[in-house]
Amino acid sequence: MASNSFRESKRGRHAQANHDVGDFNCSLKELRSLMELRGPEGITRIQECYGDVQGLCTRLRTSPIDGLGGHADDIARRKEEFGQNVIPPKKPKTFLQLVWEALQDVTLIILEVAAIISLGLSFYRPPDAERETGGVEDEGEADAGWIEGAAILLSVVCVVLVTAFNDWSKEKQFRGLQSRIEQEQKFTVVRGGQVIQIHVAEIVVGDVAQVKYGDLLPADGVLIQGNDLKIDESSLTGESDHVKKTLDNDPMLLSGTHVMEGSGKILITAVGVNSQTGIIFTLLGAEEDEDDDEDEKAEKEKKKREKEEKKKENERKKKEKKEKKDKKDKQDKKTNLPKKEKSVLQGKLTKLAVQIGKAGLFMSGLTVIILITLFMVDTFWIQGLPWVADCTPIYIQFCVKFFIIGVTVLVVAVPEGLPLAVTISLAYSVKKMMKDNNLVRHLDACETMGNATAICSDKTGTLTMNRMTVVQAYLGARHYRVVPEPDLIPGKVLDLLIMGIGVNCAYTSKIMSPEKEGGLPRQVGNKTECALLGFVLDLRRDYMTIRNEIPEEKLFKVYTFNSVRKSMSTVLKNADGSYRMFSKGASEILLKKCCKIMTANGEAKVFKSRDRDDVVKKVIEPMASEGLRTICLAYRDFPPADGEPDWENETDILTGLTCLCVVGIEDPVRPEVPDAIKRCQRAGITVRMVTGDNINTARAIASKCGILQPGDDFLCIDGKEFNRRIRNELGEIEQERIDKIWPKLRVLARSSPTDKHTLVKGIMDSTVQEPRQVVAVTGDGTNDGPALKKADVGFAMGIAGTDVAKEASDIILTDDNFSSIVKAVMWGRNVYDSISKFLQFQLTVNVVAVIVAFTGACITQDSPLKAVQMLWVNLIMDTFASLALATEPPTESLLLRKPYGRNKPLISRTMMKNILGHAVYQLTIIFTLLFAGEQMFDIDSGRYAPLHAPPSEHYTIVFNTFVMMQLFNEINARKIHGERNVFDGIFKNMIFCSIVFGTFVIQIVIVQFGGKPFSCVGLTIDQWLWCVFLGFGCLLWGQVVTTVPTSRLKFLKSAGHGTQQEEIPEEELEEMEDLDEIDHAEMEMRRGQVLWCRGLGRIQTQIRVVNAFRDTMSPYEGLETPESRNSIHNFMTTPEFRIEDSEPQIPLIDDTEGEDDAPTKPRMISTDSMERLIMNQGYYTYYTYCTMCL
Repeated sequence: MASNSFRESKRGRHAQANHDVGDFNCSLKELRSLMELRGPEGITRIQECYGDVQGLCTRLRTSPIDGLGGHADDIARRKEEFGQNVIPPKKPKTFLQLVWEALQDVTLIILEVAAIISLGLSFYRPPDAERETGGVEDEGEADAGWIEGAAILLSVVCVVLVTAFNDWSKEKQFRGLQSRIEQEQKFTVVRGGQVIQIHVAEIVVGDVAQVKYGDLLPADGVLIQGNDLKIDESSLTGESDHVKKTLDNDPMLLSGTHVMEGSGKILITAVGVNSQTGIIFTLLGAEEDEDDDEDEKAEKEKKKREKEEKKKENERKKKEKKEKKDKKDKQDKKTNLPKKEKSVLQGKLTKLAVQIGKAGLFMSGLTVIILITLFMVDTFWIQGLPWVADCTPIYIQFCVKFFIIGVTVLVVAVPEGLPLAVTISLAYSVKKMMKDNNLVRHLDACETMGNATAICSDKTGTLTMNRMTVVQAYLGARHYRVVPEPDLIPGKVLDLLIMGIGVNCAYTSKIMSPEKEGGLPRQVGNKTECALLGFVLDLRRDYMTIRNEIPEEKLFKVYTFNSVRKSMSTVLKNADGSYRMFSKGASEILLKKCCKIMTANGEAKVFKSRDRDDVVKKVIEPMASEGLRTICLAYRDFPPADGEPDWENETDILTGLTCLCVVGIEDPVRPEVPDAIKRCQRAGITVRMVTGDNINTARAIASKCGILQPGDDFLCIDGKEFNRRIRNELGEIEQERIDKIWPKLRVLARSSPTDKHTLVKGIMDSTVQEPRQVVAVTGDGTNDGPALKKADVGFAMGIAGTDVAKEASDIILTDDNFSSIVKAVMWGRNVYDSISKFLQFQLTVNVVAVIVAFTGACITQDSPLKAVQMLWVNLIMDTFASLALATEPPTESLLLRKPYGRNKPLISRTMMKNILGHAVYQLTIIFTLLFAGEQMFDIDSGRYAPLHAPPSEHYTIVFNTFVMMQLFNEINARKIHGERNVFDGIFKNMIFCSIVFGTFVIQIVIVQFGGKPFSCVGLTIDQWLWCVFLGFGCLLWGQVVTTVPTSRLKFLKSAGHGTQQEEIPEEELEEMEDLDEIDHAEMEMRRGQVLWCRGLGRIQTQIRVVNAFRDTMSPYEGLETPESRNSIHNFMTTPEFRIEDSEPQIPLIDDTEGEDDAPTKPRMISTDSMERLIMNQGYYTYYTYCTMCL
């Protein structure tokens, strides 16, 4: 089709410009105005100003065939003249801006104000201001009153700097990630007659670029030659229909748009800020170019338009309010980007933070009220002192002190380290995931992957190696199990075959020489086409000879491959005016369009439906059952006598074909995939294969991978059957119908991208299973975009994936390997566990500190832990703790449990047991030291000290012991499921070891040299050893807490739930939580006691049975179904083991098969037969014991 090819290729070949001489005959302004035109307007402008595209190439000193010369000085001059292909990013926030943002924290502001008031009042000296209870402090102590206020301010400064630094490093990391993604973007251009790939930023005006299916256009350009080219311009125009690009109708291609079909060559005419995308970014303020008058004009025009629209809206408002409202809603939907749902973790953390904040606010308010009340009662009622005006500042100072204590309680109660822990954990995971071939584009995808319950995976390249080779062929009515020798194939068939493969494979697909000597040849481009080109080489022919004879410009018409056609066809025009079309595609689809087939003597014979069925049964199905992809190669001649066909009528064009051959292409399963899938299944993740391949091929590959197991009752259907099952009589998709299919579906073959999207949406929207499914999807094609975007986590292929797929994805697999997805699951679960570990540690500190501060303040009118000490513990130490616990590397044990799901609480009942258990120990120690410490250590009491009293040994020991306990509890917090060995793998995490050791060193410095600011005095070696010993007790106590089974502690509640589904009764909810939870303590207890417990359970059952026999009644009706306890393995995995008299849980005989219908009549069994049965089962001792009891 002449209109779709470059007509003046002969003249164009000689139009190579001299790149080194003269300036360009096109200005930047001229090219920008050209690219603002569309369709016929653009063609008219090109014809008026340049004659045609060839004329534009000449003006830009480039060749439509050979492209630019590629000389460095020419490229530099073009960049200077027309700009670089870079849109400058928005300037990052400076460190000072981040500091200012950190200062906006409400609790910090309250602390700052309180500290400044305290600082100001500390310098005030009233006359005769003494309390009768011993007076204030001496002169030296009074002079040191300012230190506490100053120390609080200093602590706030430290916190702000740490927060700002973390934000700054996070920003830096994100920018690094962004630049890494941008660096990986390359584009194909022609320079010096060679097709090369260059970084997108290196593209310049005048380059000739090759565009193909799946590309994201990096710059504006004008079409030189196109094959069935269709572009998605919705990102710029909002129109969802694909726009067909031809030289005759619309040759303008714009940056930021996607190539949805076809291929072609374009002349780059605008790059960077001068491209259409760049102009929009400039208007949005991403780039502020002061010298650019054009932008200012555009902005003015935009403002004018906005004013006009506002006027129109006001007029409409008076007449039709409702209509106006609807329109506004629609406009909002279009203009506002859809906000992504909060990730699972985000939702739970937000809810938990609000709950903790409310509790903290209540406790701090209560503390302040109690302290002020006690002070007022003690001073003015018990002591009976009058109100002295001169003493008002002193009273205010006491109130400020109480207020500071209250705020400190609030600061301690709110886990400020939590956002930091989340950030560090995610950032650390993202960095490490890069090494595991996972390039994370959206941070929350990392943790969402840990909750994944289903993975819908592609076959080619993900489960298989994506290195395809032709291993079998059906040629000349003969099935060759290996590639035949060329002399066995009739000459005419061989010539047609070589010609068809040479021209009907994309010219970008080719076989290159191996990188290393002795290695395999490199496959560049589409791997299926590379297999066919390799087949040509195996037949000892050269496809490049054909391509040199028939360059891409001479192809008359190309019907490129797409998911609807499932085939590709190329039309050549012969010298006599006739046409020949070569086709290749899915064998069972293309064979239906064949009416003839080539025989062994090289002649075409009639191909009837019966013959087709024979080929399918004897050739295609055996090939597919071996896991081979079957491709049919065919051709058709259009004689000149029939006139020129209607090339737009594909149905008529793609019929009456003559089959040349059917080939079987092998794509071996990656050796690591079966194990990876087994690990996924063990982790509670269902893997489904969604492929465009033949159903038999898909089933064979699924069996090799382990997705399908022998004897499994799972579905394996094709797209046609899938659509038949999910649609009603009107052709509409029904969720109820999908719900009947997806739980058992494991393979969906011959599926279209629409089918894939429907399946993903159906699984995600389903309410069949209690927790909503979290779905991950892999995709590489442009049409996979909707499914990748819809899924909770979208994985795009880094090697085979198109730009469109990568753009729609959350994570890019840089090695296209399924086993990398398993690593992403591990990292996702690790993030979740890291946050839970930190929460367990943080909340233990918070519970203890709040209770100590509150109780101490109420009893002694002063907090045992001073404001600065609490800030050190809560803000500084928790920053270190978040870094230590958030950088734990993942372990294989993470894949031994089921996914947490959307409603699983962040703080499980096991964690709550740990938090409360350790809090009990720490509070016991702290209160013992607080009220009896002076007697134990033979030191002065620190209780009831006056306002600015010097630090005491007593309170220093309390503070030091508290910190030591947190230090050792940090080690306990490494395990959250009740594991005993808390030291397991500790030396693999050097960050953790360094932080624990570093915190210990800083604590020594604070205690020994902190003095007045930290309210500390130096301690002796004996006192230090006692503090460390009491801290070490946390590890020993941890073993005691672990021994207590969680199931026995019925009062424990979980916290940090996600959004609940419907209204579930609390009892059921608790049961659900227990089912999902791992309690290693219980599991260990069962290992030691399971047989004893079973025995005891059986004895109780036997007693009931014997009692029943005596009453001539059968007990079987009330018993549980036997299969629920038919082996020790099932027994071990039961979430809770309880012995309840009211409900027998264990049947009499293990091997009894459960019956569907309950017996209508009680069965009578004699005691002799019962005894015989029990002895057969090996439980004679139980029976003996039971009769003894009777």
